[in-house]
Order: sequence, then structure tokens, then C-alpha cells
Amino acid sequence: MGLPALEFTDCCLDSPQFRERLKSHEAELDKTNKFIKELIKDGKSLIAALKNLSSAKRKFADSLNDFKFRCIGDAETDDEICIAKSLQEFAAVLRNLEDERMRMIENAGEVLITPLEKFRKEQIGAAKEAKKKYDKETEKYCGVLEKHLNLSSKKKESQLQEADSQVDLVRQHFYEVSLEYVFKVQEVQERKMFEFVEPLLAFLQGLFTFYHHGYELAKDFSDFKTELTISIQNTRNRFEGTRSEVESLMRKMKENPHEHKNISPFTMEGYLYVQEKRHFGTSWVKHYCTYQSDSKRITMVPFDQKSGGKGGEDEAIILKSCTRRKTDSIEKRFCFDVEAVDRPGVITMQALSEEDRRLWMEAMDGREPVYNSNKDNQSEGTAQLDNMGFSIVKKCIHAVETRGISEQGLYRIVGVNSRVQKLLSILMDPKTAETEDEICSEWEIKTITSALKTYLRMLPGPLMMYQFQRSFIKAAKLENQESRISEIHGLVHRLPEKNKQMLHLLMNHLANVAKNHKQNLMTVANLGVVFGPTLMRPQEETVAAIMDIKFQNIVVEILIENHEKIFNTIPDTPQSNSQLLLSRKRSTDSKPPSCSERPLTLFHTVQPSEKQENRNSIINSSLESVISSNINSFLHSNSTPQSNMNSSDPDLEVIKPKRPNSLPQNPSPTSPLSPSWPMFSAPSSPMPTSSTSSDSSPISSPSRKAKALYACKAEHDSELSFTAGTIFDNVHPSQEPGWLEGTLNGKTGLIPENYVEFL
Repeated sequence: MGLPALEFTDCCLDSPQFRERLKSHEAELDKTNKFIKELIKDGKSLIAALKNLSSAKRKFADSLNDFKFRCIGDAETDDEICIAKSLQEFAAVLRNLEDERMRMIENAGEVLITPLEKFRKEQIGAAKEAKKKYDKETEKYCGVLEKHLNLSSKKKESQLQEADSQVDLVRQHFYEVSLEYVFKVQEVQERKMFEFVEPLLAFLQGLFTFYHHGYELAKDFSDFKTELTISIQNTRNRFEGTRSEVESLMRKMKENPHEHKNISPFTMEGYLYVQEKRHFGTSWVKHYCTYQSDSKRITMVPFDQKSGGKGGEDEAIILKSCTRRKTDSIEKRFCFDVEAVDRPGVITMQALSEEDRRLWMEAMDGREPVYNSNKDNQSEGTAQLDNMGFSIVKKCIHAVETRGISEQGLYRIVGVNSRVQKLLSILMDPKTAETEDEICSEWEIKTITSALKTYLRMLPGPLMMYQFQRSFIKAAKLENQESRISEIHGLVHRLPEKNKQMLHLLMNHLANVAKNHKQNLMTVANLGVVFGPTLMRPQEETVAAIMDIKFQNIVVEILIENHEKIFNTIPDTPQSNSQLLLSRKRSTDSKPPSCSERPLTLFHTVQPSEKQENRNSIINSSLESVISSNINSFLHSNSTPQSNMNSSDPDLEVIKPKRPNSLPQNPSPTSPLSPSWPMFSAPSSPMPTSSTSSDSSPISSPSRKAKALYACKAEHDSELSFTAGTIFDNVHPSQEPGWLEGTLNGKTGLIPENYVEFL
């Protein structure tokens, strides 16, 4: 598992979890620093001690073999895997040369020692200096805050206002220092992937020159050396793009921190001072508190930011009521009282400011939190995937392929923004579009390519769509290349037809560009770097999402390299229900299945007696529109259901979904389905059903209310968490198979289809 990403939004909260994640990064930097010191020492020993070369080389090789890279994120690209295993490859080479005599190693100090020392002093040293500054500012901020909160409310208003201003200045400075420190730590973690390995690669290359008997070994190493060089270059290119994105996000958060608040699973969270009664009086203990409005659960974690450690055990209570404390009733400012269901007495808490107290009060009164909706930075609403849109893209592609396919840096070199906007306004003018079939030769190729990329970013959403972003990223993270291609192949064919057509048009063009990479220097990898963020982008801009840009690039690379197969052939048939259940099977003795793992279960409501004779036909037509073909094969007629149920076919046992404990156990005795079979829930007045099932949702129905049959915890931001009995509004089919889309407390998200029944 890699290092967790450090979100800039956490710098403001400064939670215990954030401090723990920061400590893991600091420990990794210390480990890297110590290793570099040891490596430099070993390198000098290797250069100076020719007589003891064999033993020194062995130790050097062992040091390389023992060190393991840890990347930010939960998965690694092929390039990162290649870089990560490079140290082991180097060690193997050195071990094979253990018995060989070597000549004097020239320029080893300049090639190996100097870059490593420079990296250690300039990068890791800078991170250590930033840590000292961060620790100093933490102590200063906490001290000023505690002193400020201890001010008596009876002091003059002018003194209180002056104290508030002083605290705000110190807090803002602490926040800025925290952002800069997090940025520097993550920058060093990323830099070490290439600035650390590159000197080693150069050292080995120089070493091979002096081997009289190592020619064959050097020749065998050549292929990996080429692959590693490409991986380092690709990693460097991705780092440059990622660094600029992260730096841009940091600047935005410095300018407008409130517009980039992290979407938290909690209604409210932050530091509060809790009044505790002791035998010698009362004391105020700092806690990190979280509150969840659905369960009314308050969790309090005693934590000291200065020491970075917990001050006691966690405590959780269920909220009964929350009351604001009047200023004249207590000496402390910003106080409010909390009553708990499971704890006697009143708990007095002190917020950090008047605004902070207002937010806590609003949250505990049951009001919904206000989350800043994600804002797409690109212009939207002016570009569409209509006839004009396809015409614009085709004109740009035609101009590039006829006039500039060999231009160096094609699509990477950007045009002048004013010229790009002018060209776009001409292309998007309906009058001009009808009269001109081609783009005039007066326009530069870089202006045309920039106009094409800008038009794609101006679409209402990314061409490969927000709802498929996570699926494409997951596909790129698969270990096997064939599995990646197969998964992406299927996802592309789930895109709307116009999106797929436009993507096909682009990939054919980019494949032509890549074929001329010797002239234009735009390889498939370079095109992936350029078009990854253009064709795919997440709805929420976070550091973790920026770290996934490298996987977006991989998706585009796969589309370019395999465009003929992906767009001209139909993907393999999706897995049957039995295969899906087998592939997702896990032990249910210790843990209930998650939302995404529950089998499709349908329910039946007994029809009125006067409609009994129509029940069989209604159920069978509904099953045809909902259940996959492997179940339909068992329903040959209404007269022989029992024999189907008793079949010994092992697939039948896998297909049968388990009935939840909360389901009704009284199906009609005259129903053609046994109680062990899944039943279909229909309204009292049967609605017409289609005989063809939808790919996007097995159940086709208008938007209406639905009730949760049992609880479910969301595993992703796009899903809803709920308890049994929850009522959803505006429930309708989604584009994700097996999922519905509904609204709960003003938030819209995905709901497992088999978790609800319609009202």
C-alpha cells in the first residue's frame, strides 16, 4: 500500500488523521535520507577501495536490493513499477559482476555522489527546514489560541476585537505555512522517483565501459535500460503536469480557502474545548469532535496538536439537544451546552470562534450542511456534440492531417489564446459554418490544435463522462494489459452514441499523429499526457484526483493503440449473474455483503383477488424485463415451475439470491414461483413493462418514491448511505447497471437496486 495523499483541505482542520498521514510522509523522507547517506558512503568506498571491490560491491548491491519505493496513491503505473523494480535489477547486475575484476571508476563522484548529495541537501533538507517552520508555527498558533480563549468576556469590546484580529492573523499564517509544508513534502516524494534513480543509472552506464568481460551482460541489460529510461521520462513528464496542477490548487486554496472545503462524511467536525469536572475544580480539555446528523452521534477524541498525541480514550454520545450558552452565564466565550441520550448531565463545549459556534449549532439543530458544489474550471454550455460540433472537430482534424501532421510538438505546443478564441468563434458561428468547408491556411497549426482541445473542454461534461471516470481509472489500474483493454473496450461501448462516435473520430486521428512520431515527436505516451485531462476529468478537484491523472493518460494510450479493436468490434458478452456472484463471493459469516456485492433480489406484493387470474402473465412479463436470460430459461411455462427449482444444475444454486431477513415471507400460494424464488414488487395497479431489458437499468419506471429495506454504507462519493426504512425521492433508473438514482435530504446519488422497494 502506498503513502496516503495529503489533501490541502485537511491543513485547515489539522485533524489527528491528517497528522498521522503527515507523520508517515515524514518517516518516509527520513528513511530515504538515511538510505541516501548510506548509499553515498558505499559509493565512495567502492571508488576508493579497489582491493576490497568485491565486498564493497556486494554491500552496495544489497543496499539497492533492500530499498523499496513507496508511491503516493493506491496503485502504480507500469512506468512506476518499472522504476520501483529498477533497484533490484541494478543489484542483480552488480552481483553477477562480483567475481569480475574492474578497472578504476572514473568520474563516479560527479555522476553518482554529487546528484544524490544535491538531492538530499536541496530537496530533503528543504523539507526538513519546512518542518521546523511548521512545528514552530503550530506551537505559536496553539499558544495564541489558548491565550485568546482564556480572555474574559467581561473585557472591553475593543480589547476583544483586537484579540480576535490577532488570532485571525496567526491562524491565517499557520494555515499558509501548513499548505506550503504539505506541498513541499509531496513534491520531494514525487521527485525522488527520478532524481534518485537517474544518477544510479548513469553510474552503472559508466561502470560498464570499464568491464573487459562484461560485454554480454551489458548487452542483456540494454533492453531494461531502454525501458527504464522511457519510464523515467514518462514519470518526469507526468510529474511536471501533476506538479503544476497541485501548485495551482494550492494557490486557489490560499486565495479562497472556503470555496474548496473537503466533502466530509460528517455533518460537522473540528476542534472543541470540553469542560471536564475534576476534584480540584473544572478544566477545559481540547478534543477533536465529529458529528453525524443522521445518527445524531458525536465522537470526541482528546488530542493535543502541539505534542501530536492523543490525551485519552475516544468517547461517543448520542445527541439529545443543543443549547447556546449566554455570554453572561459563563466566563468563557463561544460556549454551548449539549445533552446526550446515553449520558446524564450537561456537557459544556467551547468553539474556536463565534462563526465556528454558529456552524456547530446549525449542524446539531438538524440543518443540512452546505457543501460547495464542484466547479468545472472549463467553459461549459457553449459546445455540444451536435452536427456543428462534429463539423468543427472534423475541420480541425482535416487541417492538421493535411498541413501539419509532421510539426514537432503537435498538440503539446499551445497557440496564442486570443487567436484560439477568435478561431473558435468563427468555427462556432452558424453562418460561417455553412459557407466554409475547411479552415483557411492563414491559421497556424498550433492555433488549430489548441482550438480543438479547447472545444472538447467546453463541452458540458468530459467526452468520456463523469459517471464513467472511476470505472476507467479502475480499468487502467488492472495488472494485466489484456484485462485493461477488455475492460476499457466494454466501457467505451457503454458511452452514449455521440460520445462514442466523437471519441472514435479523435482516436483515429491521434493514431495517425502517433504514426508520424519520428517527425512530430508525439508518441502515444506524449499524446496520453496531452489528451488525458482533456477527455477525462473528475467532478471534484482534489490532490488524490490529480494523482490519478497518470492513469487517465494510460486510458488514452490504450484507446490510441487499440482503437481499431475497441471501436470496430463488439466487446465480449458481459458476465452472467452466476459468474458475477462467483467472482464477488466472500465470507458472509463475519461481515454482511456491501452495497455493490448484494445479488439482485426482487419482491412480490400480493395482488387483489379480482385480479388473481392476471397475476401469472404480469409476473412473467416483469421477469422478462428484469432477470437475465439464464433465469428466463427456467421459466418455460407456468405449469412446470417446480421442476425448474429442483434442478441439480450447480449454476442454479449460484443464481438464487438469498432473501434478506427483513423481507415478507408470505408469497401467494397460487403464484407460479416458490417462496425460495425472487419475487417482483409491483404497484397495486400494474404498470406496462417492456419486453426488452435496458442495458443501463433492469427496471424501467418513472421517478417516484422508494423505501430502503435495510441499511447500506456508501463505498464511494457517488453513492448514498442510509438506514432501513429511509424514504428516497425522485427514484429513477441510472446508467450504472444494477443501480438506481435517487434523492435523500437534498443530495442525489446512487442506490443499490435490490435494496429498495417502490412505494
